[in-house]
Amino acid sequence: MVLNAGVRKVTWLDAYSAAIPAGELPDPKLKLGLQNVPIEGDARWQMGQEAMTMQMVGVMQEVPNRAKRRARVEAAQAGVALADVQQTIERLSVRQETAEAWIAGFAVERKLSLFKQLYSENQLFSRAVQARIAGGGGLAADSVLPKQEAALLAEQEDELLRNQLVARADLRRWIGESADQPLMGDWPQWLADISHYQHNLNRHPALLAFDPMSLEAEAKVRQAIAEKTPDWSWGVDYLRRGREYGDMVNLSVSFDLPLFTGSRQDPKIAAERARLAQIEAQRQATLRMHNQELSTDLAEYQRLDRALTRLEETLLPLADEKVRLAMADYRAGKGELIAVVDARRQLVETRLRRIDTARDRALINARLHFAFGDTQR
Repeated sequence: MVLNAGVRKVTWLDAYSAAIPAGELPDPKLKLGLQNVPIEGDARWQMGQEAMTMQMVGVMQEVPNRAKRRARVEAAQAGVALADVQQTIERLSVRQETAEAWIAGFAVERKLSLFKQLYSENQLFSRAVQARIAGGGGLAADSVLPKQEAALLAEQEDELLRNQLVARADLRRWIGESADQPLMGDWPQWLADISHYQHNLNRHPALLAFDPMSLEAEAKVRQAIAEKTPDWSWGVDYLRRGREYGDMVNLSVSFDLPLFTGSRQDPKIAAERARLAQIEAQRQATLRMHNQELSTDLAEYQRLDRALTRLEETLLPLADEKVRLAMADYRAGKGELIAVVDARRQLVETRLRRIDTARDRALINARLHFAFGDTQR
């Protein structure tokens, strides 16, 4: 599953680690220096000859305003929530990919198991043709048709064996060596309630990220607004003079002067508000996109469900009956062998199409479930 554009993947641990110092004060600064060193006269560059010459060591601490620190904490907390949502999205994506890989592999296994029956039926077909020829009711060339059918079946089986290896490799990517075990059971099924899925539209994994993204953007707006409130800092300096002079201490407090807000803070506030509006527009666009996706997938699921029912209840029985009638006509000398071959080919295609339709329905069912179902977020 692809994350929504603009959502940056961050691990939960990274986001949590970044959130810890968000509300803390900046590191203090160490100040070292020399003051009032003479550069002229006999005492130039001398440290102990001038009463005003001092060695300085001091500490300065910047103190951002409270609103700015609070906004930083809120932005960091939203970042943690976003990272948690991204982990949820990734987990759901892996579960969906695993389900789809299992379904694809299971479909291949179903088709391969069907070929044992197809080969057995081909042998019965070949014996029936040989018996007809031996009774003088068929052409010698007819004996080739069952062999051709068997060869075509072998070609299809070879392709399926290749597909089986590919499907196993895909499944192994998600579940490791367990993918080499036989795939048992039946097609997976999840709840397919239209009203239930529509109710869960807003809980689509791709939409989960927008809440923390909006909270983070709102905190950035507040942080930009807080830039208009002056920060301040304090400092303490120890000033050491020569032995014959007394040492001194400096105490200082400074304040920022946000005098040019029109060219500094206001553009930043506007940019952060525009980003917040963009996130909301992305949310609405994503919601509409997945609403369309839900309608499309539900329509396709319903079509496949009806198609599978039609195959099982109508088309497969008719294909079986057509083979029996064509073979009965052939044995009675009233039908051509080519009609039997065509009927058998249609039966094989219908059986394989039933598996393909069941596979496609299960894939759509999985996609609906992991996007709109009651999955564990």
